[in-house]
Amino acid sequence: MIGRIAFILFVLVGLFSTYYQVNADEVGVVQRFGRYVRTTDPGPHVKIPFVETVKRVTVQRQLKTEFGFRTTTAGVQSQFEQSDVTKAESLMLTGDLNVAVVEWIVQYKVKDPYKYLFKVRNLDSAARRGDPSTFRDMNEAVMRQVVGDHSVNEVLTVGREEIQVDGKELLQRLCDRYETGLEVLQIVLQDVNPPDPVKPAFNEVNQAIQEKERLINEAWADYNQTVPNARGEAERVVRAAEGYALERVNNARGDVARFVNIYDEYRKAPDVTRKRLYLETLNEVLPKTGRKLIIDSSMKGILPLINLDPAKQEVK
Repeated sequence: MIGRIAFILFVLVGLFSTYYQVNADEVGVVQRFGRYVRTTDPGPHVKIPFVETVKRVTVQRQLKTEFGFRTTTAGVQSQFEQSDVTKAESLMLTGDLNVAVVEWIVQYKVKDPYKYLFKVRNLDSAARRGDPSTFRDMNEAVMRQVVGDHSVNEVLTVGREEIQVDGKELLQRLCDRYETGLEVLQIVLQDVNPPDPVKPAFNEVNQAIQEKERLINEAWADYNQTVPNARGEAERVVRAAEGYALERVNNARGDVARFVNIYDEYRKAPDVTRKRLYLETLNEVLPKTGRKLIIDSSMKGILPLINLDPAKQEVK
């Protein structure tokens, strides 16, 4: 009786251990006596009881690892904590021998379950809890190398995007070389600051840099306004000078042509031309001389005849 019950229990346990279910975001890695046999897709499957075991690996879910801080409570207002361990992993030396506190997040997923499970020991099982692991060590090595290739100003300001891209590429090459089976999705720098003892001095330096940039921008604005005005004024003066030169040249040519014409007429009739020129000149000059008296040089006692009132007509 006891043997029959034991046999029935053995059969039931065998049947239950034969069936297994793989979730939609997972794959099943089947091992036979510890040796890899096959990989199964999401859905129901069967295996040899007591001989084969199944490890489920999440391949569709995005995983992340934090450096320099740990999230204690996730939500709308997430809470974080820092310890001596997190401070040590975030303290880095830049390329210009300054110190920066760099906090970052690595987002990744499993692309090869076989390599993920069997190629590297202690890859990231502890990484998601924040404990030491191979993947965390790889991340720290990569970020320290990339940050060490940049100055502290680049790390804190304009070079953050480049650091993220370079760090992702270098980490992915390292994962492929070690056959980790991981795909690095992105590296995100969360917070980058100078160490607390030098923050006041660093803030003063930043203010000085911003003031310098402001003055440079103002100078360029004044330059962009003054130089075009000066160029426009110079162009106007040049054009006016060119117009004046053209006018003088044309006037001179006209005078020369008029003189040549008069000379031609003079050669044809010198007396007539001389008298005409004399009369034309008098006609032009006399109106500009004001009051005029024309008398005979031999006439005497002319004073009573002269009208001295300038308001009256001239006596001729």
